[in-house]
Amino acid sequence: MIPEPIVWQGDFLQLIDQTKLPEELIYLDCKTPQDVAAAIKRLSVRGAPAIGVAAAYGVTLGMDNLDETIDLLASTRPTAVNLFWALERMRRCISQHQGMNLDQLREILIKEACLIHEDDKEKCRKIGEFGASLIKDGDGVLTHCNAGALATGGIGTALGVIYTALEQGKRIQVYADETRPLLQGARLTAWELKAAGADVTLICDNMAGVVMREGRINLIIVGADRIASNGDTANKIGTYSVAVLAEKHNIPFFVAAPTSTIDITLSDGSMIPIEQRAQEEITRGFGKQTAPDNIKVYNPAFDVTPHELIKGIITEEGIAEAPYSFL
Repeated sequence: MIPEPIVWQGDFLQLIDQTKLPEELIYLDCKTPQDVAAAIKRLSVRGAPAIGVAAAYGVTLGMDNLDETIDLLASTRPTAVNLFWALERMRRCISQHQGMNLDQLREILIKEACLIHEDDKEKCRKIGEFGASLIKDGDGVLTHCNAGALATGGIGTALGVIYTALEQGKRIQVYADETRPLLQGARLTAWELKAAGADVTLICDNMAGVVMREGRINLIIVGADRIASNGDTANKIGTYSVAVLAEKHNIPFFVAAPTSTIDITLSDGSMIPIEQRAQEEITRGFGKQTAPDNIKVYNPAFDVTPHELIKGIITEEGIAEAPYSFL
């Protein structure tokens, strides 16, 4: 059983510190919006839906200056659109209840944040149900990065599909890419799938093509941090490579994400802002020097998979297929 990664304690927020997994299971107590912002920025909480939920709760911790609080939380990570979706929902709630005293407003905002959390749980459940229809008994499924319970307010998006299929009694062999450079697949996906009793095999990122060629993979399911209106999808760096390999081997490639991840203001993936991470994540991964001093580093956190490589996008409203148009 996977512990709840996001827990509202009435007057502060508890988050599993995902930077400590799989060695330690530690909760962070976030009592200020600065605590929540720091947790998002250093990836203690990550995954687009989970970031949105955490930020919504973070707003309630900064009642003295709500505009400043929202701006602070919005500045943490640029690619995950759920962050901005949740903060805009909180901003609208504030606007609708102007004139109330701070205590009354805080209670209303806490209820709104809880609704965002519950809404994500329900969306994950529906995504799981729609997506599980794609999986047959005995299938091999490949996933990249972590789009499970640790990345959402519920059972997950891509992994939610797998969990639902397992509950239906289907036998599944899951292959999890390690997902360099921060190893979210190895540290997080493998950890939570193992905890859930799934049959999971961890592979290095550069093994994906081999396991496809060997016939071990029947379909691929990944999450998303932002989806443009034409279906182009930003996900963890390396996803594009997996999609290209999938096309080469005639393996269907699916994206699983709530509709809140769709950004209809962007016509295509070239407009998605891509977060650039610190070079130390590559040159000194997990504290050990792995590259020469003063080497040039390019470290985008995400890449964009073109819509023509995506067989379908699994949302809480159903499975969308090409040609995509989310306007």
